[in-house]
Amino acid sequence: MATPQGVIAVKREVQRADPAAVQALAGAGTGFVVDANGRRGALDSAIRPVSKAVSFCGPAYTVRTRGRDNLAAYTALAFAQPGDVLVIATDGYREASVVGDVFIGLARNRGVVAVVTDGMVRDVAGIDAVGIPVFALGLSPNSPHKDGPGELGTQVCLGGSTVNTGDIVRGDADGVVVVAREAAAAVVTALDKVRAQEARMDQWVRDGLDAPPWLREFIEGGALRELD
Repeated sequence: MATPQGVIAVKREVQRADPAAVQALAGAGTGFVVDANGRRGALDSAIRPVSKAVSFCGPAYTVRTRGRDNLAAYTALAFAQPGDVLVIATDGYREASVVGDVFIGLARNRGVVAVVTDGMVRDVAGIDAVGIPVFALGLSPNSPHKDGPGELGTQVCLGGSTVNTGDIVRGDADGVVVVAREAAAAVVTALDKVRAQEARMDQWVRDGLDAPPWLREFIEGGALRELD
């Protein structure tokens, strides 16, 4: 059933990821997290940092809103917890911003560590002054309304991925990765193997190699097809 106009639906019973898992993933770059997450989980590259601050990690608190409206986003300030990442889904609305620097500042004061949206934002200078990372589809000075409807704490889809409140969201200069809450422990465990493999490949570079050791075996193993 569709949410009535002006009503914000809230899912109160939500589970957030283990803080130890959040801390562990915060210490790894997004590329490492993706590799440990089965080579997947990154949001679409169109969702990029619009702030100078880019590095963050925390459990998602999800917001679903219609285009050109931020009543749901503002309502989320009453339910988000310190350490959360606000994830605001707008269905990729580009004609106006969903939030600006005042909202970002209030979110920071609430303890929110970052804001990620598939919509537009505005007031980039003010956002930088607030100091927390903001990732968005782009910038638009057009302003939103506060009419609703919207949903908080439910599953949303943005950037080609589904996100649930409590999933871990890790962002840095390379982009944003989402790790499902249920998979977080396994991803943390897999990070050790990823780090070891990356260290081994970094050593190839320091040793002056100009190709990975496995490449010659691949070429000589009969997998190439010669073209006339």
